[in-house]
Amino acid sequence: MLTDEQIDAIAAELAEADRTHSVIPRITARFPDATVDDSYRIQGRWRDTQLAAGRTLVGRKIGLTSKAMQQATGITEPDYGVMFDDTVYRSGDEIPVEHFSNVRIEVELAFVLKTPLEGPDCTLDDALAAIDYAVPALEVLNSHIELEGRTIVDTISDNAAYGAMVLGDVHRRPDEIDLRWVPGVLSRNGEIEETGVAAGVLGHPATGVAWLANKFSQHGARLEAGEIILAGSFTRPMWVSRGDDVLCDYGPMGTISCRFV
Repeated sequence: MLTDEQIDAIAAELAEADRTHSVIPRITARFPDATVDDSYRIQGRWRDTQLAAGRTLVGRKIGLTSKAMQQATGITEPDYGVMFDDTVYRSGDEIPVEHFSNVRIEVELAFVLKTPLEGPDCTLDDALAAIDYAVPALEVLNSHIELEGRTIVDTISDNAAYGAMVLGDVHRRPDEIDLRWVPGVLSRNGEIEETGVAAGVLGHPATGVAWLANKFSQHGARLEAGEIILAGSFTRPMWVSRGDDVLCDYGPMGTISCRFV
């Protein structure tokens, strides 16, 4: 276990890296005995400083929920982070690439809760009953820790590499569509780069919502009504640069476009 002083110091490093859009050395290279519990303490300390600075929490992201993402990162268990109101974009928006580090895009579904959700025995059916609607989303990854050799401890500490999300315009209740078979066809500058279906996320994209509720219950917390839950990517991440036009086609759930400037 890291000391409180070490937790504070690393959280401050990450806050500065976020402010300057820079990258720091791997935490696990400097603190090889750091644990997953330590990494969530670091993330929590960073989150609290952001809230104290006036940012507003709007939801949670779940990461590493598909084989595609686990194979792409070499990390084999899900993780989660927080999302603030100033990180939400709409389809068609321009996104300043200099706001992020190691910028990549993932294809996901997001869920908005209509009722609170808590574990410890939350099931997929419980999660579906608590969801108001699903909406297609792109996640912008933002990694402040060097990528080579990183572990889940590094990733969790860095707010699960969350940078921003781009939300689509089509909302569907869980009983209106079989969410498992929502497709994603991701293009950069008119060329298809990645494809997948939402069932690639734990068999059903809302399974991660139940997982997160159960994870939160270990800390005496729950997911609240109105929160946005970004459920995890069903494609590998796609690198983007300034000037790239991104389009993702979700079939019956419409399209999302954005441009990196």
